[in-house]
Amino acid sequence: MDTTDAYPVVETIDVTPRLRLLRFAVGQACLWRDAAGLTLIDAGAVGAARPIADAVRAWGHEPGDVRRIVLTHFHEDHAGGAGEFARLSGAEVSAHRLDAPYVRGEAVGPEPVHEDWERPLHAQALAQLPPRPADPVLPYYVRELDDGDVLDFGDGAHVVAAPGHTEGSIAVHLPRHGVLFTGDAIAASPLDGQVMLGVFNLDKERAIASYRRLAGLDSEVACFGHGDPVVGGAGAALRAAVARAHPTGTPASK
Repeated sequence: MDTTDAYPVVETIDVTPRLRLLRFAVGQACLWRDAAGLTLIDAGAVGAARPIADAVRAWGHEPGDVRRIVLTHFHEDHAGGAGEFARLSGAEVSAHRLDAPYVRGEAVGPEPVHEDWERPLHAQALAQLPPRPADPVLPYYVRELDDGDVLDFGDGAHVVAAPGHTEGSIAVHLPRHGVLFTGDAIAASPLDGQVMLGVFNLDKERAIASYRRLAGLDSEVACFGHGDPVVGGAGAALRAAVARAHPTGTPASK
């Protein structure tokens, strides 16, 4: 069964002239534009491939202009559409080496360790995702990344390990442009837009440490896996948010 158009883009946001955010019912992806082509950060769930392709065309490009797909982690709402879009576009798929086996379908990734208040939210999010096929389209190849790798886009895109949400979660930092893609390590609240720790984590202590690490990077723009981006003074906003919610020495349960 063809599932490549089952998960539509519900909103597009031009964050900067080179950065377009694609919002789905759950989660979002980002397109970054260089002179030599496009990069897709995360790929939505199963069924997002054709909607992403349509968004690429609406930006004046063709799907084949997308050179690479960089996945911030293996969860379905971020990586489920990677195989389909890679087949459609010819783009290379990349993920951290610890999450890559789950993206390739070689193993089933571990479930988050939910706090009680997160359980109904997680159930609600899962209900909005399309059913995963019994035989999903998986990437032919997944390039394995590690902390400190520098990728060939954005005048040098730095891979920043951000474990806690998953073991192999990463952020992508473009220091020449002051842009940070955090994946689900950080989020913006759907209620008031406040910057916050991402939810549904595997290890909350490590997630908070990653939040602090990302907040320490020099960024003007931050795009999250969920919620509105911060445009202007992003690094300062992240540092203020993490200091307010998670003061140094405060237990993770606080």
